[in-house]
Amino acid sequence: MKFISTRGNKEIKNFKQVTLRGLATDGGLYVPKDWKIEKKNILKKSLSFENIAFEVIKCFTGNSLKKKKLKEIISKSYEPFRHNEITPLKHLDKNNFLLELYHGPTLAFKDIALQFLGNTFDEFLEKKEKKLCIIGATSGDTGSAAIDAVKRNKFSSIFILHPYRRVSDFQRRQMTTVKSKNVFNIAVKGTFDDCQNIVKKLFIDENLNSQLRLGSINSINWTRIMAQISYYIFSYNKVKEEYKNKKVSFCVPTGNFGDAFAGYIAKEKFNVPINKIIIATNKNNILDRFFKTGIYKKEKVYQTMSPSMDIQIASNFERLLYDLYNQDGNIINDLMNDFSKNGIIKVNNKSFKKTKKIFLSFSINEKETMNSILHAYKKNQIIVDPHTAVGLEASRKFIKKNKNDIVITLATAHASKFSKAVSTVLGFNPDFPQNYKNIFKLNEKFIILENSYEQIKNYIVKNT
Repeated sequence: MKFISTRGNKEIKNFKQVTLRGLATDGGLYVPKDWKIEKKNILKKSLSFENIAFEVIKCFTGNSLKKKKLKEIISKSYEPFRHNEITPLKHLDKNNFLLELYHGPTLAFKDIALQFLGNTFDEFLEKKEKKLCIIGATSGDTGSAAIDAVKRNKFSSIFILHPYRRVSDFQRRQMTTVKSKNVFNIAVKGTFDDCQNIVKKLFIDENLNSQLRLGSINSINWTRIMAQISYYIFSYNKVKEEYKNKKVSFCVPTGNFGDAFAGYIAKEKFNVPINKIIIATNKNNILDRFFKTGIYKKEKVYQTMSPSMDIQIASNFERLLYDLYNQDGNIINDLMNDFSKNGIIKVNNKSFKKTKKIFLSFSINEKETMNSILHAYKKNQIIVDPHTAVGLEASRKFIKKNKNDIVITLATAHASKFSKAVSTVLGFNPDFPQNYKNIFKLNEKFIILENSYEQIKNYIVKNT
């Protein structure tokens, strides 16, 4: 399969090239040039997560990875997971299921894509080539998952930008206590959107790219999105086998829209008969406002108890726009340029009608989030993190009007990653997994920098 930019650049890339690069030179995101994928029957309950991952991923790798090597990478990527099903499904009640995506090394759903991406980097990088300088921005979970995935890589260094004092203590320490010499953590005095904007500027800086070979681990990297499609299909199969005559929807707590876009691909490109993709946001509700009005408008970023969703610019929204406008890169280029200047996009009626058939959205406030954490504990005897709680509350709102439907809510992180927020509601801290028992006793290593492109760029160049 070949890939092109969402912004009209006609340069065509293969899977290896888009994996190592991440962001297109024109600032766009890579997407498949066409969607001619082999639709083998993947709607079978008997298929394991790894088997589904292989059938999905091979549709995109082309000649860049042989099938035997792809199977080896998939096996290696999911071997560290603590559950043999990788993404187990928990039945909460007659309407609700919880898809546990936090059984990887860093306790968050990002591990599912980033373990695969890290191992794919290992396969593609060679000694004779220039060392890869991996750049990423994180609102909390991407950073630690990316660092864990590449911390042993001999042919790369990694620089992670996180918003200073806007991630949980546990999330920060997962990144800053890693001792590997190729890992660099930068706390930026700003928001996640500020971090993300700097990363995007780095990738289109011609002078910098002549000096360094940059690679991306954010969900702007196509390989991240691709690897997440599998758990939608895996969990759909398990539920649909038991509830043949019921509609099945997915509820996705999301800020950057990457996880939700993977669900969109499962539904629209792999023809999985998902009913609705329910977008669950916190107070930072740019996505909820868009799916209700067709207007995508940037506003202030609020700090909440679900910090990984404290985002106002959802990078992967651009990929959805590209599909809504029939893969017309010139239109997307104009829309994104206007957005960078004016902070607003209003889609045409035809595109908005398309979204109404596929998506539904909710914005969940702080009180509702806390009540959702308490409800999950009292009714189901489970401890959920605030992001998962946002999803569960959105699912409840959906079920009130769709009483005969099934909803699979994505559980995006282990509750211990947000122990302060959880203990505020429940009065006690969730248990830490064994390998993280001493995380608050370890020394940290990171640098605090201003929200300055030049300052951060110079730090990266100096340390590469």
